[in-house]
Amino acid sequence: MDLLPDVWRQDYWLPPGVIWTDMEQLADSERPRPQDLLITLPLALGFVALRCAFERFLAPPMGRCLGVKNRLQVTAAPSPQLESFYTQSSKQPTQSEVVSLMQSCGKTQRQIETWFRLRRNQDRPGQTKKFAEAAWRFFFYLTAFVAGLACLMDRSWFWDHRDCWRQYPVQPMERAHFWYYMLELGFYGSLLLRISVDIKRKDFKEQVIHHLATIFLLSFSYCANYIRIGTLVMLLHDSSDILLESAKMFNYGAGWRKTCDSLFVVFAVVFLVTRLVIFPTKILRTTLLLSMEVFQPFPGYYFFNILLMVLQVLHVFWAGLILRMVYKFLKGKLEKDERSDEESGAEEEEEEKGDESIDQDCYWEKSKETLNSKLSMLTNSCVLNNLTNHRSSVANRIRKAQ
Repeated sequence: MDLLPDVWRQDYWLPPGVIWTDMEQLADSERPRPQDLLITLPLALGFVALRCAFERFLAPPMGRCLGVKNRLQVTAAPSPQLESFYTQSSKQPTQSEVVSLMQSCGKTQRQIETWFRLRRNQDRPGQTKKFAEAAWRFFFYLTAFVAGLACLMDRSWFWDHRDCWRQYPVQPMERAHFWYYMLELGFYGSLLLRISVDIKRKDFKEQVIHHLATIFLLSFSYCANYIRIGTLVMLLHDSSDILLESAKMFNYGAGWRKTCDSLFVVFAVVFLVTRLVIFPTKILRTTLLLSMEVFQPFPGYYFFNILLMVLQVLHVFWAGLILRMVYKFLKGKLEKDERSDEESGAEEEEEEKGDESIDQDCYWEKSKETLNSKLSMLTNSCVLNNLTNHRSSVANRIRKAQ
């Protein structure tokens, strides 16, 4: 029962010498309150509904303009036994399981392996779904970045980071910054609500950690009135995310390879500069060092900086993926986003191999027919030649005998 009051102990949230009553110097509209975060729940649901409408009505015509098309896929033949195994046991059966399925279904090993390959391809997200997801994120990040830049450009702490801590924590909160926080929190909440139905990528776990760390970071920084530095963190992150999602949009279209490559190069530069240079040298330096010019460290100080460092670790992880893409790009082998859905690369190769094997079978059948006809012609010609030679030799013997 006493746990909840202990969570809000002022020595956890506020610097030494500051108490909760000091915050009452601010008007209610200028003071961040924990109950304000409840508004993010309907906002998250609103973003989910807005996204559904966007993907249904706006994304398809945009995709058609960029030439986004789904690949033509061959559907797997209906097979209740294989379908039951696929949905309940495994999408990629082992060799022993294939042998068992051969006995129960009466199919050959090749037929079963082909069925599972086609069935997995049916579940792969299409290009239109990938494009719609990227387009939604692009428009949000673009809107958030422009709005954030507009409400921060004329603020003193945007240029002088020491102003983030002057008179902390008794700093008035502006309504523009309040809504900036709430909308960002609502958006990341909607990403968590949709993560189970969104395209599953290679860094799925890292994405979940990122969303949770972002929500905790924004929520804590709001309650502790770290709003000034929090707005800078959000603006910095949105700047590179815009370029990433726009590059994906053009990547899913047809005939936009040069545009996609150009956007990717710009994104890689902006990401590496903002996340690996500006974030640690400006943001982390501000929260770790410059803040101590105003107050002594306290539990909230350590917790806030730990969350920022978790984000920095994720930045390093994603920087590694981006550098791999840069390496492939420089070698002329850049084909797709490193964060593509899990089976896409393997499945595409498998699909191509499968198509080649099918073509090879057809070619072999035709080749056998051609070979048989040629052998027949060769055999016939050999027989005719033998007959001709035999007749000529007989004729020569008759002439000699005469």
